[in-house]
Amino acid sequence: MTAADADREGRTAQPSAAPRVVTKNIGGVGMLLWQLALGIFLLLAWQGASDRLVDNFFISNPLDVGRRLIGWTMDGSIFMHIWATVYATVMGFVIGSVIGVILGIWLGVSQFASRLLNPYLSALNALPKIALAPLFVLWFGLGIESKIALAAVLVLFLVFLNTFAGVREVDQDLIDGARLMRATRAQIVGKVIIPSALSWVFAGLKISVPYALIGAVLGEMIAANRGLGYLVQFSGSQFDTAGVFAVLIVIALLAVALNLMVETVQHRMERWRIVSR
Repeated sequence: MTAADADREGRTAQPSAAPRVVTKNIGGVGMLLWQLALGIFLLLAWQGASDRLVDNFFISNPLDVGRRLIGWTMDGSIFMHIWATVYATVMGFVIGSVIGVILGIWLGVSQFASRLLNPYLSALNALPKIALAPLFVLWFGLGIESKIALAAVLVLFLVFLNTFAGVREVDQDLIDGARLMRATRAQIVGKVIIPSALSWVFAGLKISVPYALIGAVLGEMIAANRGLGYLVQFSGSQFDTAGVFAVLIVIALLAVALNLMVETVQHRMERWRIVSR
């Protein structure tokens, strides 16, 4: 090999000097600081806009909202309303989720039942669920049962649709393999279908968490003497803008906390999954 050939081979072996793209990876603590900074900026913007750009009567301000929350916390009145809403939300979420998962698995496995009930379920799903609230008040009374029923109905269809889709998306090869190993129908459902559709089920659960809270709050706004929905309605009737915003903040924090709980349960139940990066 000549020197010219060696030199040519060495040049071809060297990687081309392509431009490097530098990505800035922000860690968990750094992202938390950015999120806090954004929240502080929004609060300052809200405080600055109040009574300068928009009348304080319409948007209140963070200081008044904070005073209202502190006052309700000091006298303990807010905890009674939080407990009533949390209880209705959790009960409605659990009832709706259980029925939705069972219904989704059953109809996903049974071709005959899904075809038979498909038009009726489609009609019920298209029905605005909020329109059922007065009917639930007539059936279950003014107590917390009507709020639980409304929250459960809102959750049921969301969980059912995701579970049904997840069961239908299970790989047929897995089912056929279980059948070749002489697995029973119950074993196929418990060992193959449910684990494979678990991510779909939890997607429906996470989506339905705020809807359960919405159902409970709307039910309290229609007919109740306690709960965050009642407190929103009462504050609005008193033209108390700070009170309305204070309750909305509490509702938002509740929604975040409930969603984190569902995500924690999902991570614990899906540890067996191998996620490709």
